[in-house]
Amino acid sequence: MDRNPEWLETDGLGGFSSGTATGIRTRRTHALLLPAMTPPRGRVVLVNGIEAWVEHAGTTEALSSQLYTPGIVHPDGQDRIREFEGDPWPRWVFSLADGTSVEHELFVPYRCPAVVLRWWLPRASAEVKLNVRLLLSGRDAHALHRENPAFRFEPARTEDGDFRWQPYSGVPALLARVNGWYRHRPDWYRNFVYEQERARGLDCIEDLASPGVFHWDLSADEAWMVLAAEGTSLEEFLSTARAGLRGPGLRERERRRRAAFPSPLERSADAYLVARGTGKTIVAGYPWFGEWGRDTFVALRGLCLATGRLDEARQILLEWSPSVSGGMLPNRVHEAGGAPEYDSADASLWYVVAFHELVEALRREGKRASGHDLSLLRRTVDAILDGYARGTRHGIRLDADGLLAAGADGVPLTWMDARVGGRAVTPRAGKAVEIQALWLNALRVGSAWVPEREALFERGRRSFAGRFWNEKDGCLYDVVDVDHEPGRCDASFRPNQIFAVGGLPWAVLEGDRARRVVDEVERRLLTPVGLRSLAPGEPGYAPRCEGGVRERDAAYYQGTVWPWLLGPFVEAWVRVRDDRRAATREARARFLDPLAAHLREAGFQHVPEIADAEEPHVFRGCPFQAWSLGELLRLRDLVLTSPSRTSA
Repeated sequence: MDRNPEWLETDGLGGFSSGTATGIRTRRTHALLLPAMTPPRGRVVLVNGIEAWVEHAGTTEALSSQLYTPGIVHPDGQDRIREFEGDPWPRWVFSLADGTSVEHELFVPYRCPAVVLRWWLPRASAEVKLNVRLLLSGRDAHALHRENPAFRFEPARTEDGDFRWQPYSGVPALLARVNGWYRHRPDWYRNFVYEQERARGLDCIEDLASPGVFHWDLSADEAWMVLAAEGTSLEEFLSTARAGLRGPGLRERERRRRAAFPSPLERSADAYLVARGTGKTIVAGYPWFGEWGRDTFVALRGLCLATGRLDEARQILLEWSPSVSGGMLPNRVHEAGGAPEYDSADASLWYVVAFHELVEALRREGKRASGHDLSLLRRTVDAILDGYARGTRHGIRLDADGLLAAGADGVPLTWMDARVGGRAVTPRAGKAVEIQALWLNALRVGSAWVPEREALFERGRRSFAGRFWNEKDGCLYDVVDVDHEPGRCDASFRPNQIFAVGGLPWAVLEGDRARRVVDEVERRLLTPVGLRSLAPGEPGYAPRCEGGVRERDAAYYQGTVWPWLLGPFVEAWVRVRDDRRAATREARARFLDPLAAHLREAGFQHVPEIADAEEPHVFRGCPFQAWSLGELLRLRDLVLTSPSRTSA
C-alpha cells in the first residue's frame, strides 16, 4: 500500500483499538484490546495484535505482517491487501495467489471493553482454513513487555465455553469467544519494532506471548472472535455475541448506531466523548492523551455544540464543575489517578466560553438549562472570575489596568507549555495576548448576571487596545509586561493574537487593526493544514518537529503547525470582511477543503495534533486529536453559517 493511515475504534469508556491500514503495528499503543479499567483511566493492553494465515490450494498464505529487528517485515500479509476501508470500521480485502478473496473486519461495540473480529469469503471457494494466533501482553498502555517466566499461558474455560486468560495478577482477565476451535501451542514472539516510537526517540522493542492457535473452516462458515476484558458488565454483550454477527445481532446493532450519525466526521467526534463517573468528559487525543481541561473546553464547542449534542456538553461542564479550586480548573488529570494539576491560566477561561456557547446553543433551539444546572454552572463561572480577580496560583491576578497577569516559578501557563530540561521553551509570563482575549470574553459572559463586571470589562478592553498594538509591525504583541516588567513587550510573531479577532464569542480588536492582524497572520503563519506557531525568520524557528523528546519539545511551539488554530483564524478572516456571505464561500474553498483533503493521511477520518512548519507539512504528534477535529466541525457548522458574530 502507498499510504499507511492509522485507524481508531473506541468504546465510549476511554478504551480503544487502533492500528494501521497495512496491519503493521508502529506504536506501542497499537492494540486490538486496550480497555480503560476505571473509565476513562487505567488503560491496559491485553491483546496487542494477531498473526493470521490461511491454508488453501496446498499453500499457506499470510494475512498479517509484523516489523521485527533489524527492520525485517514478516510475514508478507501486507502484500496481499487489495483494499482497505475505514468506514464505518476497518475492513480489509486480501487476494490469495489463485485470486480467491478473503475479507476481514473488526469493530469495537459501544460502551463495552471488547473488540469483534470477523473473516469471511465473499464468494464460495474450495477449502480455505483460517488460523489466528493472539499476541498478548497485559501491560500499562505506555509501557513495553519483555519475555519472562511469570506469564500465564494456560487458558481456563468459563461456564459459557469462553476461553479465559489471566496473564498476571492484578491485570484484568481476557475473555475470548469464538465459533472455531483452539489448539494450545504456547510460544513467545520476540523483538517487535514500533517504528513511530523509534522515530520519536523512545523505547520501541517488545516481546509478546502467544498461547495457541484458533482454527476455522472459512469454506463452511464465516469466522468470528469476540475479545473482551473481564471486570466490567459483559453479560448482555456476550449473550448477544453468542448468537453470532448476523441479522439483529451485535454487528447489525453497531452498524445501525453508527449509521445514525449525519456524517463520518460526526461519527469520528463520538470517539472523544467518554464516560466519567455518572457523567461524561472528553479524551484529548488518541492513543496517548487522557483528560486535559483546556483541550476539553476548546474541543467541546465543535464535538458537542456544533453537532447538536447539547445534553452531553451540559454533562461535561457539570462533571468538571466540582474541580474548581481558587478559581482554577485542572488542566491535566493523571491517567493513574492522583492529584490533578492546576497549571493553566486559560483552561478555566475556556470553561466560561464553553458555558456561554452552550447557553446560546440552547437558546437558538428554544431551550434552556434547568434552573438547578444553570445555577450550578453560573456559580462555577463566578468562582473562576472572582478567584482570578482576587489572585490565585502561579501569579494569576487581576492588574490595575484591568488585564490578567500570570506566570511564576517557571510554570508555562498558556497552551504553549512545552519544556526542555525542566525549563519552559515559551514561558510567556506576564500578560499573554490570548489570555486577555479570553479574560475579557469571560468578563462579558459573567456580566450577564453581575452587572458590575461590565465596568471591569470596559477598563480591560481600553487597556488592551492601548497596550497590545504594535504599530511598527501592524500586529499585536504576543506578551506585554514580560516577566512582570512593566512596559516590556515580546514582539515574536505568533498565532495567539488571532484570538483577539476570532475564535471567541466577542472580538476585542476592531476595524482596520483587526484586518491588519488577520492579513499578517495569513501571510506569515497560514499553511493548508493550520497555523504555524511561530513565523519563519523569527529567532528559534523550527521547520520540522522531529527527533527525540528534547528536539521535538524544543520545536513544538517554534513554528510547528497546529490544525486547531485554523478555527479561530477562519472565523477572524470572515469577520473582518465587508461581504461576509461571499467571504464564507471563499473561506470554505480556501481553508476548509484543503484540510479536509488530508483526512485519510494520518488518522483515518480524524485530524492530527500537529504538522511540520514547512512543506510537505508532514503530520506528526497525536494522530487523533480532539480539538483539531472539534475546530473543523465548529467551522463547518458555526463560522460558515453564522458570519454575523459580533465584536466586543
